[in-house]
Amino acid sequence: MAQTTRRSELSKLPTNKTKRLYPLPARFYGYQLLVLIALAVVFTWLSRTETLDKWITGYWYDAATQSFPLQKNHLLDLLNHRLAKYIAIALGAVALFYGAWTRNARLVTAALLMGVGALAVGVLKSISHHSCPWDLVEYGGKAVSYPLFSAAPADSGPGRCFPGGHASSGFMVMGLFFAFWRERPRLAWSLVALGLALGLAMGYGQVMRGAHFFSHNLWAGWWVWFSQVAVYGLVSAWFAKE
Repeated sequence: MAQTTRRSELSKLPTNKTKRLYPLPARFYGYQLLVLIALAVVFTWLSRTETLDKWITGYWYDAATQSFPLQKNHLLDLLNHRLAKYIAIALGAVALFYGAWTRNARLVTAALLMGVGALAVGVLKSISHHSCPWDLVEYGGKAVSYPLFSAAPADSGPGRCFPGGHASSGFMVMGLFFAFWRERPRLAWSLVALGLALGLAMGYGQVMRGAHFFSHNLWAGWWVWFSQVAVYGLVSAWFAKE
């Protein structure tokens, strides 16, 4: 009788449950594949024609001085290039440590996916021969521009400007989607929208400074989301087997 009472008391004690990873349905990956392919076609067209890029960049370029007036603007640099980036990184760090503290594997994985997205863009950027607008001949520099997927000319300049690295710091917030999709899908998609808004806003700030073309930021968002979806699919499938 005493043993039964003891077991009853133990059953009432709070337990620390681990929130495990879960696989997403196959249709989710099918939809994402279709959307990513469609966006890749559109972004490739925009990058090769360069019409939209040059129209937007031309608005922020002063032909009289052959410079971008906002290139060294302290307020734009502080708010967009520094503060916004630090906030996004801090959000990922908080998600990582809080997820580890509460044994929430979903939140930890989502935080790591944020890093994966930014890393993917950083690697591609480091091997790119495309130079930034402020380095190009048509904007007062010395480097020669060339369309996406074309052969890089010998005088392509310093390169390392495609995709948009700074924009990826905003886009990486989309990784938090994978922590909430099952239990709070509206919140999950809201975080995707937040990541898109942050990435586009942070990327456009760089366009204003002459640091990137607009299409560079679109491709940054594409690579961040593609890498996050792909890595989560592989990781969740592995843990499902385990």
